Parts: sequence; structure tokens; C-alpha cells
Amino acid sequence: MITRRGFFKVLGGSVAGVMSLGGYAFAYEPLARLAITRYRLTPPGWAPGLKLRIVALADLHACEPWMSASRIAAICHRANELEGDITVLLGDYAAGMNMVTQYVHSRQWSKALATLQAPLGVHAVMGNHDWWEDRTAQKNGGMETFGHRALADVGIPVYGNRAVRLEKDGRGFWLAGLEDQLALLPGRKWGRTQMLGLDDLEGTMAQITDDAPVILLAHEPDIFPRVPERVSLTLSGHTHGGQIRFLGRSPIVPSRYGNRYAYGHIVEEERNIIVSGGLGCSIAPVRFGVPPEIVVIDLG
Repeated sequence: MITRRGFFKVLGGSVAGVMSLGGYAFAYEPLARLAITRYRLTPPGWAPGLKLRIVALADLHACEPWMSASRIAAICHRANELEGDITVLLGDYAAGMNMVTQYVHSRQWSKALATLQAPLGVHAVMGNHDWWEDRTAQKNGGMETFGHRALADVGIPVYGNRAVRLEKDGRGFWLAGLEDQLALLPGRKWGRTQMLGLDDLEGTMAQITDDAPVILLAHEPDIFPRVPERVSLTLSGHTHGGQIRFLGRSPIVPSRYGNRYAYGHIVEEERNIIVSGGLGCSIAPVRFGVPPEIVVIDLG
């Protein structure tokens, strides 16, 4: 039988453990860690001889003190050191929570992102929070957000249902990007009874005019079951890997598919998607088991 002294000893140890774990999850992992996660693959339909390194950043959620403009600049510096041929930004630059000391203006985070460099350029798509935090865009029911304008002002193209053909060493490939799948919120003040997406997968794919491989940027991975075999690789963010992850699974994932597309490299019917764990936090400033990461993909 446990003694009273023994009980309080166990209780004290448990409290200390919880406090230690909480400090790690609320401070160290979201604020101090930065992982470099690497993938190497040759997906079906990839052009023989085409070697391409992609550096991907997702879900910055710029805000103080969790993701300041200076921290974004430091992340960009580290991303440049990874020597990607092309850098892609997978959406959610705007903060997605209220537990902040200050919001970072789009002029500040876009200026930090402007320091990114890659031979084939820096290319971006928008995320749901970039739409949700823009009341004018919600009222207009589309068009563009302050995020679109901020990135355009610093020379970073934003892909809203658009595809462009790029080349490396004389070998072509397509980069396609979808507008957000959860862009428009429901509500009486917006005149909408349900969430509306602005993505147009079919219209985007229709812009592809030859058989060169296709890389698709889509903020939310939930589009993946509809992505055709024609696409060699889909890149997504949004889930943050569940933000809390134990033994390869997360208790809560912002996806109607749960853990199916929560994180990492998933192959279904020879189709490939890589879901980044992202860099920032939404809802609450906590991460455990899924540290902020820059993703590096070597294709070919």
C-alpha cells in the first residue's frame, strides 16, 4: 500500500513532469527547434534525367512572440542554405490564433520572405487563414487577399488556379497551384450558409499543354483523392502534422480524412503527396512530436 509520503512524492513528480512537458510543448519545440526534413523519390511520370531539389515552407502564421518577422528571416536564411533549385510557399502566412502579443503585418512577413532565393524562383499559394483573416476578401466573396498583394509587392508570384511551365537543364516541368479549398467562411454577415472553396483543379490542369511532369501546390491535402495520376507530386501543408503527435498519429487533425493525410510522404495508387508539418502554430501555440520544419525534396 502506498504511503501518504509516497503518494505526494508520486504526485509531485507527476506535476513536475507535466510542467516540464508543458514548457517543452509551449516554449522549446514551437520556438526553438527547426528541423530539416528530407525526402528523395522518383515519382511515376517523372522525366528521366531531371534532377530537381524543392525547398518547401508552410504555415508560418506570423505573430509575436511565436513567429516574428526576424524569426521568419532566420528561417529564410536557413532555407537558402539548403540550395534548392526552386522554393515553394504552401500558404497560411497570417496568424491563426488570439494568444499573441502582437500581430505581424503582411508588409513585415512578406519583406522577410523576399529574402528567399532559388535559381528557378520562389512561388506561393494561399492558405485558409490568409482568407479568413481578411474581412474585405470575405465580404467580396473572392478576388484577392492582403496576402496576395503583399507577396506580389515583393516579387513572389501567387498561384491561384494557375500552372506555369519551368525548365531545368533543358528539361521541362509544370508548377501548378490551387486557390484555397476553405477560402470563404459561412455566416449571415457574408451571405453564405456553408464554407466555400475557390480551388479549381480541373481548370488548373487544363492549362497544362504537354507531357512534362507536374508538381501541384495545394494548401490543404484533402484535395489529394481527386488529384489525377498526371500529377507527379502534390505538396501540401495546413495540418501542422496535427501539431501534437504521438507514435506517428495525432489526436486532432484539421482534415476530414483524419490521420490519413496528417503528415509526411503518402503514396496512394502510385500517386504521391508530401504534407509538411509546417513552421508556426494555429489555435494554440503548442507543438509536441512535430517540430517546425523546412522540407527538402530531391526528385529524380
